[in-house]
Amino acid sequence: MRSIWNGAISFGLVSIPIKLVNATESHSVSFRQIHAEDGGRIRYKKVCELDGEEVPPAEIGRAYEEGDGTMIPVTDEDLAALPLPTAKTIEIVAFVPAGEIDPLQMDAAYYLSANGVPAAKPYTLLREALKRSDKVAVAKYALRGRERLGMLRVVDDVIAMHGLLWPDEIRAPEGVAPETPVSVRDAELDLADALMATLGEVDIHGLHDDYRTAVEEMIAAKAEGGEGVQAPEPGEEQGGGQVIDLMAALENSVRAAREARGEDAVVTELKPRGKPAPAETAPKKRTARKTTTAKTATAGKRSAAATKTAKEPKGPKGTTTKEPTTKATSTASPSPTPRKKAPARKRSA
Repeated sequence: MRSIWNGAISFGLVSIPIKLVNATESHSVSFRQIHAEDGGRIRYKKVCELDGEEVPPAEIGRAYEEGDGTMIPVTDEDLAALPLPTAKTIEIVAFVPAGEIDPLQMDAAYYLSANGVPAAKPYTLLREALKRSDKVAVAKYALRGRERLGMLRVVDDVIAMHGLLWPDEIRAPEGVAPETPVSVRDAELDLADALMATLGEVDIHGLHDDYRTAVEEMIAAKAEGGEGVQAPEPGEEQGGGQVIDLMAALENSVRAAREARGEDAVVTELKPRGKPAPAETAPKKRTARKTTTAKTATAGKRSAAATKTAKEPKGPKGTTTKEPTTKATSTASPSPTPRKKAPARKRSA
């Protein structure tokens, strides 16, 4: 493998000459931009915005742009003059448990190769010390014109280094978690545990990029004069829909995972631990409420009718109770008693 950086690991007073090589490579299919009408390649030219002329790479420099658009040129000599002790050194600053490194900080991965025969002994010493301590080394190094943070650990018989983001480059997860309070039942957690136990064991080396395989097959078919892959018919389920019944979705997931592994697909449906009310109880309660409401409305109508009867002049047939009858009688027609008293008042006068 071709090295991308040569330097040394600084381990106290021990210096280990090493070469840095990439530990990963991309297998994704890349595309070119073309002119859709004639298939011609679309290429970019680096043009100076002042004179409109294309600039060759040898004449291209760098600059820092301020907020107002002012460009401050920065040369290679300016950067070389900066005090950067890690320019050619991976300086180990501490040894910590691997659990203290937040995976969010991890960036690119590299292999550190001993550079020359004299480097084999100190290289092996550091490797075995890392193995026995069960720790990782936190280091500072410089690559591509800037100082970076790294983590050294052992992979098989090789020291690997993961580039780390600086702590202030990790964003806080503000506003990411669901804002609506949600409660999860024990039965749902039990099913989630069952699904995790079913999916938990997998050979990581057996996983592959299905999309990349489909892209390569499509390109091969088109290269042979075919039409590629047919698009899915409208209406076919593409997945990603909203889960309505979480319990049913978990049970089906466990069943499907076990069937895919050739295991017994029997899934014990877990019922909620609380005892929900029977399905018939709710309608009865609603009926009772409706009956009560109907009775109240009927009573109100009767009361209104009684009041109306009391106000309007009606005969005894229109009364329903003793109290309304008395009021209705005194209101509708004069009683015999007042007719007897009237002459008495005249005689005394």
